[in-house]
Amino acid sequence: MDIIDSIILGIIQGLTEFLPVSSSGHLEMGKAILGDNLVPEESLLFTVVLHFATALSTMVVFRKDILDIIKGILKFQWNEDMQFFTKIVISMIPAVIIGYNYESQLAELFGGNIQLVGYMLLLTAFLLYLADKAKDTNKKVSFKNALVIGFAQAIAMLPGISRSGATISTSVLLGNDKTKAARFSFLMVVPLIFGKIAKDVLSGDITYDSSNFTSLSIGFIAAFVTGLFACTWMIALVKKSKLSYFALYCIVVGIIAIIYSYSAG
Repeated sequence: MDIIDSIILGIIQGLTEFLPVSSSGHLEMGKAILGDNLVPEESLLFTVVLHFATALSTMVVFRKDILDIIKGILKFQWNEDMQFFTKIVISMIPAVIIGYNYESQLAELFGGNIQLVGYMLLLTAFLLYLADKAKDTNKKVSFKNALVIGFAQAIAMLPGISRSGATISTSVLLGNDKTKAARFSFLMVVPLIFGKIAKDVLSGDITYDSSNFTSLSIGFIAAFVTGLFACTWMIALVKKSKLSYFALYCIVVGIIAIIYSYSAG
């Protein structure tokens, strides 16, 4: 993979991990358009590096929240921070179960399926439109809500369904405060990303070639920097009820993906 492709895919990952337009769907389309000439092991390593970059950018943006949660846990009290951490754990359950048991099957069935990406982007657009029209409240995410949002996150394993779009929309439609919904959505995915990275690294399916160091490093930097921007921007957009713009974007890109899949086939 050359430097330009690394930058492009890094920017795509950094932006779409947080913006509600599906990072997995855009990466699939990006690889299809650019031509993914990496062997599977190298492609997996590149994906892991990009996800690690966006996980770090999340931690930088929410560093105060994460430190507060850690301090709250260390107090060994049933305080607000411990409750928030427990909700995050609850939200992880559906994705962990489905990801652990069916990840390879999902990859085989849907990997590289640009047509599916297109249709799932249309579904994402519908969810974003509904969430944008919902009334804002001061309600916090409840334990029951956390589980429901977790199921939305699990469904978002399908390429084309935005993880942030699905989780934020579900949270807002459940009547939660939009800013709190975005905060919960971004923090709940951090443990999953690191868990997925650990699983991939320990699987032995990743190979490293020193000749790819430059492209991996540049891809990492591109994803990290754009991730910082996108995460901060997304919080402001959700608060201002601007999700309909992304719904329109998903409709346009979804239709393009569907047309592209038919023309390429």
